[in-house]
Amino acid sequence: MAQSVTSSSPEKRYSEFLLASRQRKEKDIFRHKNNNQKLLVHERLKLILDDEDFLELSPLAGHDLPYGTVQNAGLITGIGKISGVWCMLIANDATVKGGSLYPITVKKQLRAQEIAIKNHLVTVYLVDSGGAFLPLQADSFPDEKHGGRMIYNIALMSSMKIPQVAVVCGSCVAGAAYISSLPEECVIVNKIGSMFLAGPALVKAATKEDISVEELGGAFLHSRVSGGVDYFASTEEEAYHQVKSSIRSLHTGCPPGEPLGYDDPLYSPEELSGLAPQSFESHLNVKLILSRLTDGSRFHEFKAEYGTTLVTGFAHLGGHLIGIVANNGELTSQASLKGSHFVQLCSDRNVPILFLLNTVPLRQPATNLSQAKDIAMRLRAQASMMTTVACAAVPKITLVIGGCFGSESYAMCGRCFDPEFLFLWPNARVALTDGRSSFAHFMEGDEAVYMSEFELKELEKHLTEESTAFYSSARLWDDGIILPQDSRKVITRCLNIIKQKWQQNMNFQHHQPILRF
Repeated sequence: MAQSVTSSSPEKRYSEFLLASRQRKEKDIFRHKNNNQKLLVHERLKLILDDEDFLELSPLAGHDLPYGTVQNAGLITGIGKISGVWCMLIANDATVKGGSLYPITVKKQLRAQEIAIKNHLVTVYLVDSGGAFLPLQADSFPDEKHGGRMIYNIALMSSMKIPQVAVVCGSCVAGAAYISSLPEECVIVNKIGSMFLAGPALVKAATKEDISVEELGGAFLHSRVSGGVDYFASTEEEAYHQVKSSIRSLHTGCPPGEPLGYDDPLYSPEELSGLAPQSFESHLNVKLILSRLTDGSRFHEFKAEYGTTLVTGFAHLGGHLIGIVANNGELTSQASLKGSHFVQLCSDRNVPILFLLNTVPLRQPATNLSQAKDIAMRLRAQASMMTTVACAAVPKITLVIGGCFGSESYAMCGRCFDPEFLFLWPNARVALTDGRSSFAHFMEGDEAVYMSEFELKELEKHLTEESTAFYSSARLWDDGIILPQDSRKVITRCLNIIKQKWQQNMNFQHHQPILRF
């Protein structure tokens, strides 16, 4: 069941949930480090990354799901630099359920691969998994976007010339064995790395034969006999050094460095926490937020006097030129037409777009002809903006700073419209309508119109709980919750990542994937 909404602030709840997601039982840590002689996942990341500058994605995924909490979805995903190149890292955490692949684990890995494909990111897999969690196999195995899609994506990424490297740093059983064996290069760590479709216990049950892990699928077997891996490493440290060496040889054409010489905002980003919208009913000029995000607090506004409930314009953020589309009230027909015009301008000029999403809930139905005409015009203009946003061939980043309600969120590049990155502030609300407001008038003609007052209150409570940022992030409807004061830093990092793709001299035509034999 969803956790009840408490009176504590969204930022405090976020900090509490984030802390809980990082805590592990002592027995699980002891088993992992002492019994299995393996490094913890964050220790692995520290060894493989150039520095601590790591953009972790969806850390609250797996929180309070119907089948229980799976901390971090049993998988750490994020973007960091290895040998000077921005890379996507996908690392199993075997201290969570033994590294089992739950449905939410599969979904998190698929999202990481999707981001890697969009941004042409070198992808590194640190594989340490016992395979699918069998009691939930119907939710993670047979369908189009289930476990097999992870394997399909590896082949697809190879055909797109996106380099991939895997490290077998633990048990790789069943589907996990494909994740480690399909990338172009694979490193296995002696004594702790193993790879097979079925382990010694199943071999014993099927054939009555006793065989050890090392004989069945250990480092010597795969590096010397099967050829299933390319590099043998005596220790994990040696394995991650090999990964760095491999990435240095890729000729990715990465940029020489991040933009230099840009100004900080005139107003402190720390003040964004106090500006975070708490209710759609109270209006806040979104330019107050922009002035705490953009370089030098400068903003070149586009069509300032037209469709004022949407703010559009150009700015620099972290030295990068971007277009900004920000809700400043209802998405009226004028605002939608203005948004369409501006998005087309950005697409024509090859300028990335940042959407600051704070839409309002569904309004009451029309009660007269004039209102009906206004709604019809608004819907036509919003449809135009949706089409323009969907077809804009530039990178898009979406930050939900308040409400993400109804169809207006599509025009503002919500999750369905495939932005490169989508983050939420802790106060964000994601729903068709806001459960905290009266919504009974939307239920006319439905059986629910006959609900008692108690039933309506219970439904309101249910919708309120399901619209929180934490409910959304636990189910991977976004790429993670970030604190308002961290927004400038996170968006700048995303723009640096996007820039690497643009500066590569790549051939985007599909080729055959690299096959081992």
